[in-house]
Amino acid sequence: MTSSTSGRERSVHHIASNSAENPYHRASFTARHRIARLLWQVVYLCLYRISPRPFHAWRSMLLRLFGAKMGPGCHFYPGGKVWAPWNLICEDCCTLADEAEIYNPSPVYFGSHVILSQQAYLCGATHDYNHPDFPMVSYTMRLGAHAWICARASVAPGVNVGEGAVLGLGSVAQEDLEPWTVYSGVPAIKVKMRTRNSAAET
Repeated sequence: MTSSTSGRERSVHHIASNSAENPYHRASFTARHRIARLLWQVVYLCLYRISPRPFHAWRSMLLRLFGAKMGPGCHFYPGGKVWAPWNLICEDCCTLADEAEIYNPSPVYFGSHVILSQQAYLCGATHDYNHPDFPMVSYTMRLGAHAWICARASVAPGVNVGEGAVLGLGSVAQEDLEPWTVYSGVPAIKVKMRTRNSAAET
């Protein structure tokens, strides 16, 4: 679990740990949620994953059918994965590259022009390993406008990414990233400031 106090305040236990005789055998989500996930997987495999790469509007439409809020001009590529579309809120011109993944049991918010590059991973949940029942815990997360999560980089549960922040190739963000700052490494640390682009000021 993230050590951020603000992250703990955003955490959600999806099913109480006493909901099964052996909590390690309990489902992490309700039956209704699991059915919705099954339906989305069928649509993903049959209609989303096989769609031609330029069909961004088609994939945005499918995500909207399952509750996503997608701004205009979003480019979600067919190889990217969204775990729960109903927990995805995107402003305009957001990008999810092939093999990038959004694991979002709780809501995730993308500001304008956010980019998740190839094989980037946004992890929105973990388990409370200090609790004897090992319950699943998820977090609401935000990525500010013009943030860029580079290829193979990962954002840990409960971490927020500031406007214009960059998480470098293969890096792991375990704490909130400050706006217009470039981070690199495992765990990610500040390495330089990013020049605020003129488009972000309009």
